[in-house]
Amino acid sequence: MPRKNAIKEYVEDGFYHIYNRGVEKRKIFCDKQDYVVFLRYLKEYLLPADHPNLVSLQRLNPKRKTINCNSEVELVAFCLMPNHFHLFLRQKTIDGLKNFMKALSTNYVMYFNKKYQRIGPLFQGVYKAVLVKNDSYFLYITRYIHRNPLEILSKTKPLENYDFSSYPVYCAKKCIEWINPNHILDNFNNPDRNLSANSHGSYKSFVEESADDEAENQCLPAEFWIDQES
Repeated sequence: MPRKNAIKEYVEDGFYHIYNRGVEKRKIFCDKQDYVVFLRYLKEYLLPADHPNLVSLQRLNPKRKTINCNSEVELVAFCLMPNHFHLFLRQKTIDGLKNFMKALSTNYVMYFNKKYQRIGPLFQGVYKAVLVKNDSYFLYITRYIHRNPLEILSKTKPLENYDFSSYPVYCAKKCIEWINPNHILDNFNNPDRNLSANSHGSYKSFVEESADDEAENQCLPAEFWIDQES
């Protein structure tokens, strides 16, 4: 029987929670360079094709084919952890998600295996994808994603200082061109948008208010928690 969320429902303009982890729960990011390389792939695939950074990269590496998925997917949020990753994105075209994840997974595994002189799969099967179909899941999934580093951060280090997450962008600590947080942030402090969001006042308080853990558990689908724990 296929694992939960391994069979995907592809729709145009759908929002998806994408996640995967290392085979046998092993680390997929062993040092800072690994995180940086994964983020570099995200940047290359998600910036507009005519962006100056990509143009300069091609001039420096004329033999290297640059893959661009800017017209196919849009990244809303992400978090990289030592043995797994989370992406929350919007699929613009029917094949956008498949094309993007194939390029990202294939190239990162090639980099990782070459660096650590290993062969074989790095991830625990094909990536999992959940199509977000309700407003509560849409809002709370980014809270869940951005709270992931709490388990590895010291109590004195703010969550917004975690370098391998989109949370610093949401807190206006960083500006990253290839992330669009407005799908989420527009729900806050806007009387015409999500009532649950407005009750928190700011996205930062929404994410860092631990009293919302029970609400989060109720909003995220049961199959999500089952798949994460198995």
